[in-house]
Amino acid sequence: MKGIVSTKEKILTILKQDREPTCTFKEIVSHFTISETAIRKHLQELIKQGYVSEKIIKQEIGRPYHMYGLTGKGHTIFPHQKDELPLDLLKDLEAVGGPEVVDQLLLKRKEREQAHLAEKINHIPFSKQIKKLVEIQNDRGYMMEYSADETGNYEVINYNCPIYNVASEYDQICTNEKNMLSDIFPKSDVCFHSCIATGGKYCGWHISQPAEKKQNESSS
Repeated sequence: MKGIVSTKEKILTILKQDREPTCTFKEIVSHFTISETAIRKHLQELIKQGYVSEKIIKQEIGRPYHMYGLTGKGHTIFPHQKDELPLDLLKDLEAVGGPEVVDQLLLKRKEREQAHLAEKINHIPFSKQIKKLVEIQNDRGYMMEYSADETGNYEVINYNCPIYNVASEYDQICTNEKNMLSDIFPKSDVCFHSCIATGGKYCGWHISQPAEKKQNESSS
């Protein structure tokens, strides 16, 4: 927060720098020369936007009072190393243990994600598996959508890679993701045809309907 600081920015900074997890309205007001009404308006807007939390404290004697603190979203507006840290750690690991150790670590990540996805979708029909896969990944920060053609094959498109900074340096992640989908859909052909990490506009996969279903439909 550089230059001219707005009232909202100042409120967020006060909450960030306070040594206690929450502040009273009186404590916040003490940092300003503008009216309490104006401060309260800005504070309520920050609460609605999800940057500040509000908690009502009841007392045995006297009126309840309010405590305010930063939410997780509120903390993210301040400088942090969230994007750089995973990549820096992988580079440090590679320097200490060699590229093989990084390969093993990323493979372990693939196995963990695959087990989680398989547990969620293996018991449902193929068409619903694709839908569930997209829902799970979107909850994790991806921006996926899917469509089916007249033969029952699926096109899955992802417009956002939450780990782009790492994937652009370590292409094993993209290879592992393709292998993961091939393992989850062992009776389908999985074709990875576009990749954000290598300059594509999106990540794209063709996933054919399972071979068993194809054979059953052709024989009926």
